[in-house]
Amino acid sequence: MPRTWTAADFDYELPPALIAQEPLASRDASRLMVLRRREGTIEHRTFRDLPELIASGDVLVRNTSRVFRARLLGTRDSGRPAEVFLLKRRADGTWEALVQPGGKLHPPRIVHVAPGFDVEIVAVTERRTRLVRLRVEGTTEDAAIEQFGHVPLPPYIHRPDASADSARYQTVYADRTGSVAAPTAGLHFTPELLAAIEERGATVADVLLHVGAGTFKPVTTESIAEHRMHEEWFAVPAGTAQSVNDAHRRGSAVWAVGTTTLRTLETLVQPDGGIRAGSGDTSIFIHPPYEVRAADRLVTNFHLPRSTLLMLVSAFAGHGLAMRAYAEAVRERYRFYSYGDAMAII
Repeated sequence: MPRTWTAADFDYELPPALIAQEPLASRDASRLMVLRRREGTIEHRTFRDLPELIASGDVLVRNTSRVFRARLLGTRDSGRPAEVFLLKRRADGTWEALVQPGGKLHPPRIVHVAPGFDVEIVAVTERRTRLVRLRVEGTTEDAAIEQFGHVPLPPYIHRPDASADSARYQTVYADRTGSVAAPTAGLHFTPELLAAIEERGATVADVLLHVGAGTFKPVTTESIAEHRMHEEWFAVPAGTAQSVNDAHRRGSAVWAVGTTTLRTLETLVQPDGGIRAGSGDTSIFIHPPYEVRAADRLVTNFHLPRSTLLMLVSAFAGHGLAMRAYAEAVRERYRFYSYGDAMAII
């Protein structure tokens, strides 16, 4: 009988002190745990060593989505605080958003963010999010969000956003705004490191996936197969699809930078293992016993217990090796989550 995987299979104990609250001074100074799947071994290196693992002819695929200042902090008419967390802009000009306090913010309530910048609650959706309309005077919506919004740091970072987060909670190659959480595996890369990878004869290719707040959604079902993923918008250009397919034809490795990149590639994988260009919404959920075909290597951070991201890593690395690596990361005092250290699974 096939095994029934449960969220408990992906649990581990993490001391709170290991959850990174600040980025390191240098992006590529993070530690890098290297998992070799065939040998079942674990190595401890530094992220700036990554180019040594990449061969001429390999393709490194990265997610170029840019995080926007999705957290709008304001007040209700009573003067009491309120928060609107923008998720995505809809075709009709409204936004889907999360709100706090949820019990108070129903249509037609208004949240006052700044002079000339209000948020009108328009409707409640089936999944209890809100549809909101931004009321902006004298500027554009995007400019108002950039001026008055806050960097949407994850809930496990227990501090307000600071000016440094504007740059550090963003990859150096981010170029298209749309994410409310950073594709964190990419935070370790510097222009110099990317240049070193290309100097080795590898190709750097881009995909796009706008990360939604659902990336933090816990698995609440007993069987993980019953969990339903959130939808996120993605795009794979024709040139990236060609680079990936050419690499596989010549026997070179395709590296996915982060779980978002891997999910994007797997969304468009074909029966022969190739991928096609395309765009749309994806809700793909990768977990054991799923067999990844579009990528051969994965660069990723360390993820929350029982999370869909850890389940993806377990599908890619093998459950036993992945959980052994997490136990060792705790013993060796690795830094966890968004501003933490990294892992390369090869």
